[in-house]
Amino acid sequence: MEQTKKGSKKWLIGALIIIGAIALYCVSTYNKAVGLEEGIMNSWGNVEAQCQRRLDLIPNLVTTVKAYAQHERETFEEVVEARAKATQVTIDPSRLNAENIREFEAVQSQLSGALSRLLAVSEAYPELKASENFLVLQSQLEGTENRIAVARREFNKQVNAYNGYVRTFPVNMVAGFFGFEKKDYFAAEAGAEKAVQVEM
Repeated sequence: MEQTKKGSKKWLIGALIIIGAIALYCVSTYNKAVGLEEGIMNSWGNVEAQCQRRLDLIPNLVTTVKAYAQHERETFEEVVEARAKATQVTIDPSRLNAENIREFEAVQSQLSGALSRLLAVSEAYPELKASENFLVLQSQLEGTENRIAVARREFNKQVNAYNGYVRTFPVNMVAGFFGFEKKDYFAAEAGAEKAVQVEM
């Protein structure tokens, strides 16, 4: 009888150790997945912040170009319309998916195209190309385009780390139980990988 009690006690302790180890593993897995998911949301915020920086530069750029190239009304309207559309598309980082990332990139691509045409206008106006204000704005826009490209790469890097983690075995079982699903990458439309060309 005494032997049976000792045997059941050992079995109970062993079971508690195993349950404790599984619980610890689940907590650790959950916390790491949350941290990686937060990294994705943070990096998406950086993409949006850099795109907002570009949106903030546009009114000054349009005003500067208008001062020299008053006959380019269609180009100005196109830029203003593209900017307005871009300001209307915002995405809750916790609800990122391929569809709303594509929608976001579509309006950003349209804006990039309109900006390219606006900057091409400067070729016909030598005084504009020589304007210090225009040169400063061009330089800021070029820097912003580079920052957007870096932020997009960082976003995809974060998504890659997260997806790699939540899809590996046995993490995928714990992640699936807690609702951690594969995230979508930022994938620009064909030709959109090129930043707006800023001629200096």
